[in-house]
Amino acid sequence: MVKFFPNKTLRILVALLLLSGMSFGATKKSSKTSKSSKAAVVKTKSKKSPPKPSAKKAVVKKVEPPAPPPAPLAPGELPLAARAALCLDLKTGNVLYEKEADGLEYPASATKILTALVVIESGNLDQAVEVQLEDTKVEPSALEFKPGESYARRDLLYALLLKSANDVALALARDNAGSVEAFAEKMNKRASELGADSSHFVNPHGLHDPHHFTTARDLAKITRAAMQNPIFREIVGTLEKRMMRGEEEVLLRNHNKLLGKLPGCTGIKTGFTRQAQQVLVSGAKCEGCEVISVVLHTNHPGIWEDSKLLLADGLEKLGAPGEQNAAAYPRPKSEETVSK
Repeated sequence: MVKFFPNKTLRILVALLLLSGMSFGATKKSSKTSKSSKAAVVKTKSKKSPPKPSAKKAVVKKVEPPAPPPAPLAPGELPLAARAALCLDLKTGNVLYEKEADGLEYPASATKILTALVVIESGNLDQAVEVQLEDTKVEPSALEFKPGESYARRDLLYALLLKSANDVALALARDNAGSVEAFAEKMNKRASELGADSSHFVNPHGLHDPHHFTTARDLAKITRAAMQNPIFREIVGTLEKRMMRGEEEVLLRNHNKLLGKLPGCTGIKTGFTRQAQQVLVSGAKCEGCEVISVVLHTNHPGIWEDSKLLLADGLEKLGAPGEQNAAAYPRPKSEETVSK
């Protein structure tokens, strides 16, 4: 140091510079140490402690109390699922059994009983009906004919009552009265003449409309009048019929499953919409007696079981139980009940 820096002042300056360099290095090292300490702290903090086992909550299942048993049947009461029902003597019109027979219900396709009656009573059933575009704009059940095609009214009546074709109902209504609205007026007029004063109809097919309703009593009156017409009776008692749709032959099958399976069943008309639920107007005859039953707003087994019970009960009350009736329309055991 003395050799290279003989001047004392210079030696002091060099010493200070060397000292400051050492201090700077120490500071740098200290900074690095501080950073590594901080990193260690961060790393220590970043280590997550293992989750504590959570205690599972016990799931308590709510136990519903058992449904109460159905109320016992009153003497003479039938275990019907239908909300409304009626059975009458076809010959006299006397009521043989009823349940909520005056309650307003939707008739669904049982509407077509009145539609067919109005058309049949207008006559000239061999007259051709030309299909219009407006007749085809309806669902779901349809013959699916095309505008410009022509069909005899009689053939369309079979499609109406066996296949329950809604497009056919529109075509017959328009052909008969000029419009659906005008035909509905004729329907209401004829219903009133038959004493069906609690009913109101706005269309010929029965698709849901809140202003389109009837009662079990009214529908039975309308059906009784229709069954006294031999043409109507023949059509609803037909299991199958073939007809030409344009160039194609189609098979029309009766929707009434009682027809052909129960001896003496005279057929008539089924119906269903979501609002109306299952509907069936049916008939049966045995040993010179004949009855009509109506079930409204019932379930799928009820549409058949309710009707069989009503037909059996009606025929028995008319004095025609016999072996034939007992076998075809078995009565329920007294302890059997269903939900009301």
